[in-house]
Amino acid sequence: MERLEFDFVIVGGGVAGCILANRLSADPKCKVALLEAGGKDTSPLIAAPGGLLPIMMSGAHAWRYMSAPQAHLDGRMLYSPRGKVLGGGSSINGMAYDRGFHSDYDRWAQAGNRGWSFAEVLPYFRKLESFGPVQNEWHGIDGPIQVTRAAQNHPFAQAFLKAGAQAGYPLTSDLNGATRDGFGAVDLTVGKGRRSSASSAYLRPVLKRRNLTVLTAAQARRITFDDPRATGVIFRRRGTDTLATAAREVILSAGAINTPQLLMLSGVGPAAHLAEHGIPLIHDLPGVGQDLQDHLAAHVKFRSTKPWSMLRFLNPVRGALAMAQYLAFRTGPLADPGMSVACMVRSNPALDEPDIKMLLVSALFGQNGRKMVPMHGFYAHINVARPESRGRVTLASADPDAPPVIDQNYNATENDRRVMREGIRIARRVFAQSAFDEMRGQELAPGPHIQSDEEIDAYIRAHAEADYHSTSTARMGSDPMAVVDDTLRVHGLQSLRVVDASIMPHLPGGNTAIPVAMIAEKAADMILGKA
Repeated sequence: MERLEFDFVIVGGGVAGCILANRLSADPKCKVALLEAGGKDTSPLIAAPGGLLPIMMSGAHAWRYMSAPQAHLDGRMLYSPRGKVLGGGSSINGMAYDRGFHSDYDRWAQAGNRGWSFAEVLPYFRKLESFGPVQNEWHGIDGPIQVTRAAQNHPFAQAFLKAGAQAGYPLTSDLNGATRDGFGAVDLTVGKGRRSSASSAYLRPVLKRRNLTVLTAAQARRITFDDPRATGVIFRRRGTDTLATAAREVILSAGAINTPQLLMLSGVGPAAHLAEHGIPLIHDLPGVGQDLQDHLAAHVKFRSTKPWSMLRFLNPVRGALAMAQYLAFRTGPLADPGMSVACMVRSNPALDEPDIKMLLVSALFGQNGRKMVPMHGFYAHINVARPESRGRVTLASADPDAPPVIDQNYNATENDRRVMREGIRIARRVFAQSAFDEMRGQELAPGPHIQSDEEIDAYIRAHAEADYHSTSTARMGSDPMAVVDDTLRVHGLQSLRVVDASIMPHLPGGNTAIPVAMIAEKAADMILGKA
């Protein structure tokens, strides 16, 4: 077997992996390898924000996973893709810049994880961004990731903000600022009309560093150990296995699905489960793959009486004009992902913070964005911000090519069901305001005949979809089910660290790409010994 020698071997070229590759290789004494199972992010559809639609519809650049049958969603298997390209999810997601709540990180610290309160992670959120809309204490102005505020000039977006106020909700000037309460504009990881992914922002500018090796189509098969020290990673590329040794550390940044899978394939995880698959035990760590958390999405959809949705750009003539405008000026429909306004609201007015997130989508999609409904319309994309339901990732086989078993156990608690039910009702109340009178047509989903708690619950069970925010399968903590400590080192082993969404003790009340970027920036400083 060929052997390549490095100081650091990073598994996974997604958000965290690209950031770590940049920061660790900034020290010319550090020899760094980045292994990515997917390909390069050279498609023009990745660069164009409006390319999101064909990316979603094609499933390109993704591990096209399906969940296990969901016990609380009528036994359905949900499409659960993950990024399989440099930049990972940040190359194929909806480009929402979303930190979650300040209190999310305070909860991490209160669980005994030193250094992870919001006050302590805010400098890393500021470090990673170049925020265009405003300059204040909440945002950075010279970071790698370009952040802009979505325009609210679309009539659907204007109606949504106005309807929120009519329904009695506050307007907020910054959903990522001092307060996360009410209706406001979405911030986007977009700069000068182009997607600002972790790859374009962090990796591409440093690819010529002589101490950085980036290998695509390189699928990690197993971590190697000289007990208890991780010594390297065996990966397969073009049918050939190679050993990449790590003199200092192996860093897993493969995400909340593939990181626990690789740990278990390597003999690190629940002993009984590994024995089921004949995998020799390196270290019994029962929390690996457990505590999976994710957002579930339900929708309230309306037909529009006006031809204003993104459907109009599927017309060949309009589509060609939009492409020409984008290539010439980086403006127009292809510079806009089509999601510009959102809100955070409470299922119960007595709550201290909102517990429902709602995003307005200016088109009608089905099948998790893989199908566009051929009629003009709009809908609310609704999440329970902090779900109580917990699932797990397990092995289907000891074969690294076999997909893992992903059981999110969505909708498992009565509170999750209650909050989602109330989210449906709030969306209907917003769409019923006079601001939507000019454009509101028939309610397509759930449908006006669905009204009782039982009927709404049945609609959610039959139609809710995965929202691709998996976390917590190698979570940070000091209890018996924790996998890493608060410096992200794997408990009981040496020279092995996890830096991705799997370390989150709790799922933040928002999208996960930017929290992962923060984690990677903080981890880089930890690894390099910087305060």
